[in-house]
Amino acid sequence: MILPTLRDFAAEAFDPARYAVLPDDWAMAVSDVEGSTRLADQGRDRDVNYVAGAVVAALSAVCGTPDNPAACQFGGDGAMAAVPPGYADSARDALAALAHWAASELDITLRVGVVPVAELRRAGHTVLAALQDFGNGNVFGQFLGDGAAMAEHWLKTDPRWRLSPRAGELPGLEGLSCRWRPVPPRRGGVLCVIIDPLRPGAEGLANLRRLQTEIEGVIPTGAAAPLGDGESLVPGGIPDAHALEIEARTEPKARRLARKLRALAGGVILRLTHVAGGRLLGVDSDFYRRRLAERTDYRKQSGGPRFVLDVTESEAARIETLLAEAEARGDIRFGTARAKATTLTCMVGDFAADRHVHFVDGQGLGFWRASVMLKGKRIP
Repeated sequence: MILPTLRDFAAEAFDPARYAVLPDDWAMAVSDVEGSTRLADQGRDRDVNYVAGAVVAALSAVCGTPDNPAACQFGGDGAMAAVPPGYADSARDALAALAHWAASELDITLRVGVVPVAELRRAGHTVLAALQDFGNGNVFGQFLGDGAAMAEHWLKTDPRWRLSPRAGELPGLEGLSCRWRPVPPRRGGVLCVIIDPLRPGAEGLANLRRLQTEIEGVIPTGAAAPLGDGESLVPGGIPDAHALEIEARTEPKARRLARKLRALAGGVILRLTHVAGGRLLGVDSDFYRRRLAERTDYRKQSGGPRFVLDVTESEAARIETLLAEAEARGDIRFGTARAKATTLTCMVGDFAADRHVHFVDGQGLGFWRASVMLKGKRIP
């Protein structure tokens, strides 16, 4: 089954007709970093984002093909993917190896698991999936229904679905990096938003669509993209030492120096190209910056919408008022978090072929902080 595609998030992401209901022979691969409080307190938010990005990169490599890419989604301190029939064993192997790598190389506990859609459906939960398509094989997974969130919940609460860490190959990580410095807002501040519907089925979706329309009335979310159109992004040149080190740790020790040197060379070339006016030796840094900003996952669906928005203080307050009113009606639960900048994790498949996507979060694990606020609330 080839998943349907979305091209206009605001117009299409809340329409179940734009999604496919996953059948019983599919599965959901899920992951979650344990101990995010400790890691956030230690200032290791970029490490957590990198581990979550590594899950997306690995599952993209083993659960899809260039002609039929996998539906994978970054969640700040975790990730998920829809696993087609015949790919579940590969997904389990990749996840177990990632959990082992995160623990042994980064001292991060990564919970991982694969939950069959058949089990979710037996328990009354549905997963609808689609691909947000930016062309040229650059996609993000989008999910409606309560099944994706339930798979994450089962991972955290039911050991039966959890995989044990096991040393193995780490597919797909050769293009993963976190070299960009945190990007300051252009309009005021960064607002991370997580919304979960409380009413089931069509009624819950109708409430989400209405709320999305109200938010778009405050500020069109397309205009609140945290990286704008990319024009304000300035390549930093030499990446900081920690970014180089975490990237190198995806390689065996004998190849880590070579990985660092490649990263250094790439950063310097992009910086020199930018300084030279945007084009140098076949590299077009202006084109890359525009595409980078366009292909970020600042808007997504995971049963309910998740946003990273660059907004003024007035706009943030108005959005939070709309959310509070919807919550008081019993339509949703929500969590928000403010951040001083946007963090960026990059997955570059082929720079020359224009194959790259990018994952954003609020600095200091904004998505995680928003989720803590949401989970601390009682259901109305």
